[in-house]
Amino acid sequence: MSDARPLVGVIMGSKSDWETMRQADEMLTRFGISHESRIMSAHRTPALTAEYASRAASRGLEVIIAGAGGAAHLAGMVAAHTVLPVIGVPVSSALNGLDSLLSTVQMPKGVPVATVAIGAAGAANAGLLAVAILATSRPELRVKLQAYRDEMADEAQRDSLP
Repeated sequence: MSDARPLVGVIMGSKSDWETMRQADEMLTRFGISHESRIMSAHRTPALTAEYASRAASRGLEVIIAGAGGAAHLAGMVAAHTVLPVIGVPVSSALNGLDSLLSTVQMPKGVPVATVAIGAAGAANAGLLAVAILATSRPELRVKLQAYRDEMADEAQRDSLP
């Protein structure tokens, strides 16, 4: 799967979001998914963000994961400029991430953003959701994803009470 061409774009509103978004990066790496990570802002670099989203499909991207805190408009702005699946990660912010969650999940009809949990767990799940989306057309990736789930189930059984 380690194609030189990135299949997933992991973008975030600022460098401070990396601590959260690296969880998506690590999950994609674990599954051997070629990806890129970039910082761009819906508010500070809107033209760059719009261009990135508009050109994503032609560059070979198949999924975009967008994480942002506060007003968290990054995922929605990206979704408005591409027909690719966009997964929004609400990053914890001033209101413990609730503001980010509501800004990400409350998209208008016609411009969907798949939204995961607030913070690091959500970013890891965003990576897994991107893997699942890619696995719909890649049987070898589906096998890896099933093995990951089986590993989690085995671990949960080992950790159970007597």
